[in-house]
Amino acid sequence: MSESRATEAKTAMVLAAGFGERMRPLTLTMPKPLVPLAGRPLIDHVLDRLALAGVRTAVVNVHYLPDLLEAHLATRKGHAPEIRISDERGLLLDTGGGAKKALPLLGRGPFFIHNADSVWSEGAAPALPRMLKLWNPTIMDCLLLLAPAATSIGYNARGDFSMAPDGKLARRGERQVVPFAFAGVSLCDERLFKDAPEGRFSLNLLWDRALAEGRLYGMRLDGTWMHVGTPEALAEAETLFEREGA
Repeated sequence: MSESRATEAKTAMVLAAGFGERMRPLTLTMPKPLVPLAGRPLIDHVLDRLALAGVRTAVVNVHYLPDLLEAHLATRKGHAPEIRISDERGLLLDTGGGAKKALPLLGRGPFFIHNADSVWSEGAAPALPRMLKLWNPTIMDCLLLLAPAATSIGYNARGDFSMAPDGKLARRGERQVVPFAFAGVSLCDERLFKDAPEGRFSLNLLWDRALAEGRLYGMRLDGTWMHVGTPEALAEAETLFEREGA
């Protein structure tokens, strides 16, 4: 896949509303985005990386223990990116519904949609700027950051996608094993949400539509992704941070 001209994403959606059930008991008293990794909350790793990629405004959705999360985000005032809250206290909307609700704050895009617990060690070229260089709305509805499943920390599943040489994606079949796992970051614009349903729904619904039209693409992470879904995986990620200074 050839690189298009570089663009910019001024906004990003940070998905931070979930319960983090697999991270219990740590998440019994704090939302998962506040769980510390290498001495800093997971969400701070995410926000700092977005700032380095040029993102000026991050929309963070809240639902579980929202007051704790909002109080922490308030301490970042004066630091990029500027934080806007998308309040889902009344109804948890899942990834797609949450992003759709935030569209008035996100603008036309392109914008990142970034899981609040997605962290990685960078390779030679930082991932988010590379995604912006590859973004090409004439052929793409969405660009996903993909990590090699075999070398990811805390990931033990059979992968999510296979990827053609031009970057086009295909989902794993029922009995297949595929090389790449979704690393928790996508780049899209408002067109992805055209005719999207109301209320709660997953981004997977929109990705499947893009797949059917040949407009879902991926980019391989040049680094090590840390799937910090459990306390055990968190401990593995801590070890990697200590070793590589991620």
